[in-house]
Amino acid sequence: MTQPDLIPPKDRPRRHTILEDAQGLLTGTTMAATSLIFLTHLGLITGQTAGLALLLSYITGSSFALMFFLVNLPFYWLGYHRIGKRFVIKTVIAVVLVSVFTEVFPPLMQFENLNPIYGVIIFGLLSGAGLLAIFRHGASLGGVGILAIYIQEKTGFRAGFVQLGFDACIFLAAFFVLELNAVLLSMLGALIVNLVITFNHRKDWYVAT
Repeated sequence: MTQPDLIPPKDRPRRHTILEDAQGLLTGTTMAATSLIFLTHLGLITGQTAGLALLLSYITGSSFALMFFLVNLPFYWLGYHRIGKRFVIKTVIAVVLVSVFTEVFPPLMQFENLNPIYGVIIFGLLSGAGLLAIFRHGASLGGVGILAIYIQEKTGFRAGFVQLGFDACIFLAAFFVLELNAVLLSMLGALIVNLVITFNHRKDWYVAT
């Protein structure tokens, strides 16, 4: 593997500025939070830690924001020790922003008639695009995102496929909580999210850090 100090300065990836990171994380978390509002309005779930948080919020009656923040706490250790402090700080910021936005945004949105198929498609596209923005600014939405990025960086195995495996466990549990139709619609949304990430999140296509 080529050592960083042997790479000519002109060929080294340019690091994002603080302003670039701020707008990227704000854009990504806004899109992700908005997509989750579509999902919760339909009473559906998704994969990753967001899906786990949604499932727990449906079971316990607690807010998604609280559950999302709490389920991500154990994963920060992995991010700190395996990826780095910069990544974890950005990830914590992203998780907090999504948690806050999912509480603030609902009063700003009203759905008189939201077709479930259309809703899960919009969720998948918005969530996937939001996660791409977050990933490309050196962060994730915690949990499985941390693990998936770590595995992709170390082995080249796509982050989207790692997340699909975790999603399978979430949806298996969902069969005991939600109706069959709701679980199938949720799986469609999660599939769209992971396909967007799988086809667009490649290290060789985007080298800024």
